[in-house]
Amino acid sequence: MSNSIRVDFVSDVVCPWCAIGLSSLEEAIRRVQGEIKVEVNFKPFELNEGMSAEGENAVQHIIEKYGSSAEEVARNQVNIRTKGEAVGFRFDLEKRTHFYNTFDAHRLLYWAETKGRQRERKHALLKAYFTEGRNVSDSETLVDIAKLAGLPESEASQVVNSDRYAEHVRELEGLYRKRGINGVPAVVFNNKLLLVGSQSADYYERALRNIAME
Repeated sequence: MSNSIRVDFVSDVVCPWCAIGLSSLEEAIRRVQGEIKVEVNFKPFELNEGMSAEGENAVQHIIEKYGSSAEEVARNQVNIRTKGEAVGFRFDLEKRTHFYNTFDAHRLLYWAETKGRQRERKHALLKAYFTEGRNVSDSETLVDIAKLAGLPESEASQVVNSDRYAEHVRELEGLYRKRGINGVPAVVFNNKLLLVGSQSADYYERALRNIAME
């Protein structure tokens, strides 16, 4: 049995199913703790790559992008809140009024990885957006979220107000799109097995155990 598995979690910070999937994955990792060592790395994917700085109304955006009705959007939001509660993640979708471009958020996530604080940064971004309704494209907000995640505020400001790590993020986004990833969350195990979509903790646990047995 292999006692070490690398997991690349490809996701966006404005994707509710990414928040749910991450909570389920982390529960699965807790279940195999002491048996299998799992290293999680967060990789970038932009749902709204060309979105303007001011963002777009969330409900209207979903209606136009997916052809949903207002009633369908409302039912889906109830489903998201219920799924979130089941895995311990709180959605306040009345506060989450807009979708935003997340390129700068991904640049700071890449920087957080160099500081060994990527997981903390990821959780802080998801909470800021889905629970607190904050604008995760705003530079001051991104710096404040970095501080909350235990990252140096001054360096976070330098990163967000420059183009640092932009090339790295674009390269990674291109790499995963070339691999056929067009939706998130997408979870890659040991650079081989790919699971697309939010799965249950039981499902992720089985995948981890099966891979460890290979």
